[in-house]
Amino acid sequence: MSKKRTELLVSAGSVQDVEKFLLAGADAVAIGNERYGLRLPGSFDLANIREAATLAHARNKSVYVVINALLHQEELSDLKGYIMDLANLDVDAVVFGDPAVLFTVREHAPQMKLHWNTETTSTNFHTVNFWAAKGAVRAVLARELSLQNVLAIKQHSRIEIQAQIHGMTCIFHSKRELVSNFMKHKGQALEAKENLSDSSMYLKEDKREEQQYPVFEDYHGTHIMSHEDICMLEHMGPLIAAGIDAVKIETILKPVQYNEAVIAIYRKAMDQYLENPSAPFDAGLLAAIRSMQPQQRPLGTGFYFKEQIY
Repeated sequence: MSKKRTELLVSAGSVQDVEKFLLAGADAVAIGNERYGLRLPGSFDLANIREAATLAHARNKSVYVVINALLHQEELSDLKGYIMDLANLDVDAVVFGDPAVLFTVREHAPQMKLHWNTETTSTNFHTVNFWAAKGAVRAVLARELSLQNVLAIKQHSRIEIQAQIHGMTCIFHSKRELVSNFMKHKGQALEAKENLSDSSMYLKEDKREEQQYPVFEDYHGTHIMSHEDICMLEHMGPLIAAGIDAVKIETILKPVQYNEAVIAIYRKAMDQYLENPSAPFDAGLLAAIRSMQPQQRPLGTGFYFKEQIY
């Protein structure tokens, strides 16, 4: 078993969330500004990022700023200044997908650490190692991989590996304002949502009406999310034993109280495994998550065991 502690990473939507999630047991938080980051629980300006970094570093925790949007030419004019500001704020890494971010960091903030995250194309160790050669120090793996694939990539990777262990995933994204256009077609106005956790829009299938797919629209267009939440709580042992460097809880579209509780449960499960890897899994922890899980959102294991089909 790897002696390195697996990092518990969570997404955060506000400075208050950052403080609560770190106290609940998170080792790191992922934050960002809506202009540059996809599917963020909330938008941080530079002052918020500074405050979050101060909170985290005072606790020996980390802050990663997400710049994983599909960047168009008009966004690039301000990217240099934004990255230089982040470097001055001493954030621990930038999460990127677009090579424009890589080149900008190389030129203007070469000391900045880079976490590569393209959502869907990080599916083999050759691709991971390609980006390692370009300067990335961590790869965020695609959510469509099996557990066996994840462990194999880790074995052959030259850089850190991150995998999602809890929460919903995106199954569709369009730059178009599909929801707004649909509402206009119906002669209705779309009510602005300041907090994504307040979203109550869903898509349903004709033949499986019990399955609800959350849909929301933001600066980057329209997003449709999975109908179930990944929950790998009882399978953390193999991930930790294989030396997976970071595991992420996705908090988007969930209340803060739910996220705090889930973080604390995963923290306890991970600590218990590290203390005694041969001890049986504490089924009470999984029961605790199930007891507070929204009725319309079943728990599953995503593609880790090839169970999930969209």
